[in-house]
Amino acid sequence: MKRAILGTAVLLALAACGSREALTPPPGTSMPPAAAGDPTPPTAEELVTPDTQSRPARSDELLRRSEQRKDDRFDLPPPG
Repeated sequence: MKRAILGTAVLLALAACGSREALTPPPGTSMPPAAAGDPTPPTAEELVTPDTQSRPARSDELLRRSEQRKDDRFDLPPPG
């Protein structure tokens, strides 16, 4: 029981360590250069925001009726 309480306390302490200040490059370094054809280099916020291709929208389309699956010739049993 004591271990569970200690573990929970440690996890809560680690969760509270997050920083909420603006992202900046480490001292002595600079931001990445602008891409070819881009007039300005990207900001830190633009670099950490995923684009739609890397994080596509979720499809919430519901099944309207039951359908049989088509035969999948690549659905093979494991070897051995």
